[in-house]
Amino acid sequence: MIQLIKNLLGIGPKADFKALMAAGAVIVDVRTKAEFQSGHIRGAQNIPLQDLGKHISRLKKDKPVITCCASGMRSASAKSMLKSAGFTEVYNGGGWMSLQNKL
Repeated sequence: MIQLIKNLLGIGPKADFKALMAAGAVIVDVRTKAEFQSGHIRGAQNIPLQDLGKHISRLKKDKPVITCCASGMRSASAKSMLKSAGFTEVYNGGGWMSLQNKL
């Protein structure tokens, strides 16, 4: 049960986000446009969670995708959506500020 909860929240083995970026990973910030405009990671794509399904074609399935938001909850949902859509390398980066410090 605990592992299921960790999987749903995207909590698992720590990803090496620097290495993922070096491998061409794309950061998808799923916060609202207003939240994104108030601060974000340079180079991140803003696709609000509620619009992700409509804009999923903007992302390539052959590149790692790192999702982020304000706290990690929406990015966990985005990770799940992308996995369901056939993306194999998707990582929940959690909150964008803490992710920025790991890059």
